[in-house]
Amino acid sequence: SIVKEPTFPEKELGVVAENNIQQFIVNSSKVDFLAHRALMKAVYGGQHPCGRLVQKEDYKRITPDVLRKFYDRYYHSRNCTIYVSGKVGDDCVRRIEDLFGREAFGKGFQKPEKTDFVPVSSVDKRIFVEYADVMQSAVRMLSLERCHPDYLKARVMVTLFGGYFGSRLMSNIREEKGYTYGISAGIAPYPGQGILVINTETANEFVEPLVREVYHEIDRLQNDPVPEDELFMVKNYMLGEMCRSYESAFSLADAWMFVQVSGFGDTHFEDVLNTIKNITPEEIRELAGRYLCKEKLKEVISGKKMS
Repeated sequence: SIVKEPTFPEKELGVVAENNIQQFIVNSSKVDFLAHRALMKAVYGGQHPCGRLVQKEDYKRITPDVLRKFYDRYYHSRNCTIYVSGKVGDDCVRRIEDLFGREAFGKGFQKPEKTDFVPVSSVDKRIFVEYADVMQSAVRMLSLERCHPDYLKARVMVTLFGGYFGSRLMSNIREEKGYTYGISAGIAPYPGQGILVINTETANEFVEPLVREVYHEIDRLQNDPVPEDELFMVKNYMLGEMCRSYESAFSLADAWMFVQVSGFGDTHFEDVLNTIKNITPEEIRELAGRYLCKEKLKEVISGKKMS
């Protein structure tokens, strides 16, 4: 019934919208939320779907009629894929076919066309969001590059750089310098782009030295081969995370949905495994030079501006 015969009652929708508005108000007082919004607008521009920022009044524009039109456009049997994971038997398959496969459901039956949008990035190197009454500033630094040709190898490089507790950024900026409680780096999978994001919060007076240390760690990765023992530790960490990520029926279904949506082939998980096992220190040094581009790295800071 939820899939084929949904209802969009106005009263319940109003409660959901009001809850979202209150959450939006709360988030708007947080420097990390403000920094993320500024980052997305700076990278994509206001005309790109990823750069158009939701406002409080937008939640009021979501009506039952809007949801109904959206449902009629996208929810139909020709735009439907079913994943079944777990102890799947004949009876399970038969029930699914009875409910979803015996006759068409929905309206229109047109699959949505893919639309490509071109990001229009800000020319500014640093974007600052003033928030005077806070003790900490949120820092977002990113590089806008397409990493698909080297995506799997780049994941290893980014993990070593800032993707786990023992990473270069954590060891230097948290453990040694004490500028922050935590700092991370990762590849955010936005449509058409692989975006490297460095994310942290720090006391206002530590913003500049923290940024300098990030660039210092980039220089190290670009110029010095990673020691074999450090790379061995990163590989073991990533292989362990891979095992933990695919140990349940839910996570296995999610994994194969990710493969289909991303356009990867059926050998994707084998490719991931082989990439982690076989990547070399020299390959990581080359990847850092290619994708950790300091000239294109944008700095987005939300907090109190220090004189």
